[in-house]
Amino acid sequence: MSVNNYANHLDSAVRYALETTHAIAVCPFHSDVTIRVGDDAAESHSYARTRNIIKSDGTKWKREVLIEEIKRQLGDAADGNCPQCAHFRESNGARPKVKSALT
Repeated sequence: MSVNNYANHLDSAVRYALETTHAIAVCPFHSDVTIRVGDDAAESHSYARTRNIIKSDGTKWKREVLIEEIKRQLGDAADGNCPQCAHFRESNGARPKVKSALT
């Protein structure tokens, strides 16, 4: 999808900017889980990128609306780790070490 296709949809533009600046990532095992990376510089850069995407076709969004959407998406994202993966690790416990045939 071209960058210009995101401009009319604020939520899509923000998500695209957050992903491409690496402020968020999608869990490789759970595609429905978004993880907040915790990189302040990437989050700030995503604001600028979203603003540029939206301006690219002349669409106007108020700064406050843009910031609220970024905050919403960052707030919806899991902090640092996928909760589904963490639950799996906790429920299965640590995996036992397999002894090598050489020892």
